[in-house]
Amino acid sequence: MFRSDLLEHMTMISPRSFALIWAVLIPFIAWMGWGAVDAGTWIGLVLLGLLTWSIFEYAMHRFIFHWELRSELGRWWTFVIHGNHHHDPNDSHRSLMPPIVSVTWGGAIWAALVLLARQPGSVVFLGFIIGYVTYDGIHYACHQLPVRGPLMRKLRRHHLRHHFGRQEGNYAITAIFWDRVFGSHLSSKASSSIRARD
Repeated sequence: MFRSDLLEHMTMISPRSFALIWAVLIPFIAWMGWGAVDAGTWIGLVLLGLLTWSIFEYAMHRFIFHWELRSELGRWWTFVIHGNHHHDPNDSHRSLMPPIVSVTWGGAIWAALVLLARQPGSVVFLGFIIGYVTYDGIHYACHQLPVRGPLMRKLRRHHLRHHFGRQEGNYAITAIFWDRVFGSHLSSKASSSIRARD
């Protein structure tokens, strides 16, 4: 994607590096929110963060990743952030969000939540980032791993319809009910090639 090897490297991440980064950061985030509220409220704030992530995931994929810009710079930008994934959905180094994006944006969202809610903001962010890591792990599995179990098969089928059916639908990866809520669900008729891949 880039002439610079450094920039190219910054757009990729291996599953091992992804797991290591978040295995360190998630406990740190939990520790930063520890003791902010009582146990019941803590669980409620984590669940609020998960719900917030699920809506963010859907909106980000639908309105940012698939934003149709007309300028040459705009088309390049959308290709870099997501179009390259549609160009080669089986690229194992680009099925996970690189840390230059995930950690940077995550840090900005965390700072905003702490600014708004002080220490309890870290608890909300914990749920949000657990949602993100789950999303990216499932997204990677949909493209790179043999899936097992009815839930993962359903999630994979849902996502692959977005890639191999029509890109204008099935934007959710984890909370796939949002596609029904917002009228962007693609039926099984969207692509006959999906069944051959399952």
